[in-house]
Amino acid sequence: MNSASPTGTQIDLRLGDVTAQIAQVGASLRALQIGGVDLISPYPLDRPTPSCSGVVLVPWPNRVRDGRWDDDGTARALAITEPKLNNASHGLLRFTAYEISQTASEAVLRATIVPQTGYPYLIETEVVYTVAPDGIEVTHTLTNRSDSPAPVALGTHPFVTIGDVDPHDLVLRVPAQTAFVTDDRMLPTGTRPAEAALRDGVRVGDVFLDTGFTDLARDADGRVRHSLTAPDGRRVTLWQGEGFDYVQVYTATNYPGTPLAVAIEPMTAPADAFNSGLGIRRLAPDETWTLHWGIALS
Repeated sequence: MNSASPTGTQIDLRLGDVTAQIAQVGASLRALQIGGVDLISPYPLDRPTPSCSGVVLVPWPNRVRDGRWDDDGTARALAITEPKLNNASHGLLRFTAYEISQTASEAVLRATIVPQTGYPYLIETEVVYTVAPDGIEVTHTLTNRSDSPAPVALGTHPFVTIGDVDPHDLVLRVPAQTAFVTDDRMLPTGTRPAEAALRDGVRVGDVFLDTGFTDLARDADGRVRHSLTAPDGRRVTLWQGEGFDYVQVYTATNYPGTPLAVAIEPMTAPADAFNSGLGIRRLAPDETWTLHWGIALS
């Protein structure tokens, strides 16, 4: 481990020529390399996490309109954390320094969501990052320690790349049938068919996306697979397991150190889910929910 960073202690993991770095603040996947090639877009150690890079988003991902939601008949008002658009954004642990334990190839980070403004539930969370021969595997668990059912959702925000390739030339594939239409506050107003070209593969430099998707095609093993492919055929795949039925894809032109960065964000619920109910799970007291996703190079 090493520290002295706005993102807290940095946890270094290794298995053969695969290395990863996890930031304590937000339990963020801040680096992943195979053979020295970046699979996560890096950023300087001396600055806060840009664009929520790699952060765990819980107990909701994305936005809640005006921070207000109906909790089974009780009106709730969350703190506004996106003042520009007057939304509550990306959950309650984004700036939390998690408790850490680790081995050479695995890191376990734990943090508790305590009852607070707009969210009166006690939720224990754990994130396990395990380096694999072809990348990294991630396991999340959420346990409700409240005395009543608690609404929860989860997402994560990795920026995926193949670092020795111009990001404009990477080909993005997202196997989605449905896209969300949003207003000028990035809140859903409806859905539309997703572009077939995105399922077949589009050059990243030819698109601009900040879009949520659903109706995701799963492979025989139950996983959804999104990918970025280099001109030489190398492919980095982000897979999401059962429970992750949504994804947000975001192409950023203001990410440090690169002219273009691509976030592929597995989510269990879309934006404003506390109001729509889409993807929200109500955990019974002492119930645990386990979720899996990962990144692999082939």
